[in-house]
Amino acid sequence: MTLDKRGCGKICIVGGGNVGTVLAGFVASRGYRVSVFTDRPDEWGVMVEVTDPDGKCFDGKLDCVSADPSVALSGVDMVLICLPGPVIRDKLIAMKPWLGVDTLVGSVFSCTGFFIMAINVLGTGARLFGLQRVPFISRLCRYGHSARLLGYRNLIKVAFSGVEDAEAVSGILADMFATPVSVLSHPLEVTLTNSNPILHPARLYSMFKDCKAPMKEVPAFYSDWTDESSEFLIACDNEFQQAVRRLGIDSSHIPALLDYYESVDAPSLTRKIRSIEAFRGIPAPMKKVEGGYMPDYDNRYFTEDFPYGMMLIKMVCSRLDIDTPTIDMILGWFQEQTGKRYIEDGRIVDTPDSRAVACLDAASIDYLISSIKH
Repeated sequence: MTLDKRGCGKICIVGGGNVGTVLAGFVASRGYRVSVFTDRPDEWGVMVEVTDPDGKCFDGKLDCVSADPSVALSGVDMVLICLPGPVIRDKLIAMKPWLGVDTLVGSVFSCTGFFIMAINVLGTGARLFGLQRVPFISRLCRYGHSARLLGYRNLIKVAFSGVEDAEAVSGILADMFATPVSVLSHPLEVTLTNSNPILHPARLYSMFKDCKAPMKEVPAFYSDWTDESSEFLIACDNEFQQAVRRLGIDSSHIPALLDYYESVDAPSLTRKIRSIEAFRGIPAPMKKVEGGYMPDYDNRYFTEDFPYGMMLIKMVCSRLDIDTPTIDMILGWFQEQTGKRYIEDGRIVDTPDSRAVACLDAASIDYLISSIKH
């Protein structure tokens, strides 16, 4: 592999949102050659300016920005996908003809089924990697030109599939992100997470399950967190943790939420979530209607975290014969609100809705489960 920052390798960032923009500017400023694959290339500049919380500015000069995969991926050694789950598979299909045999393909959003979709599209021999969490907390300022890096992580955890030189690649990632990187033992350790895929649905169910008429005000998603929300979240996590134990995943890699938030019960978890400064000011996903506000079912909290988050967890649990009554209840409510049909009587059903969710590929999930070495 020739990828390094001495000009003999190239990285393609796929997606021009918050994370993609920060990574494009930051990684380019570190001396790497960077291209961007985006549907809106005309809105990008040659330079991307990234500012961190201390006011430090990182100016990154891009090699090219294009909506044509043959251009954006020309000569690249690494592809880093910064896209929401629902669009990853289509982008993988578009990129496939232009990927070299040794090209590394990774994602910063692994918990929406990246490994499952990549194995399905690119095959089990593809060189894949996925991060457990995004490397930076990021916000756009001016699309294609500037963004804010709101927070660094102390450690970035990554998993690999089909990569024999994992330690070398993790060293490159650590240099790219200027952050230590730890290698996990299996892709399921980044595919499965009790973060957004259960945290958001549990909270949304608690807030909106009795919402029949417009609400006068938009509640804060985290700052107005309730004990009922915590109770649903803990119940979902208990079901999720059965899969973690059944798969033999080290609990330190995916700790129970009560441990992660240093809490002992629902009230203490509520206090903890309400106190997190980074969560302040985030509103519930709602839209203005006559008479007030109603849930916005077109918001990413619904379109991604249910079908590509909680449903993925449900699918894995179903392959392991694990019952998930609380998760089923929340998914059932989501189906009622959106007119979708994924489960029936606690079982995943074969419908146009379930077939449309690319990460619910049983064969790829079974391949990942069977590849765990106990």
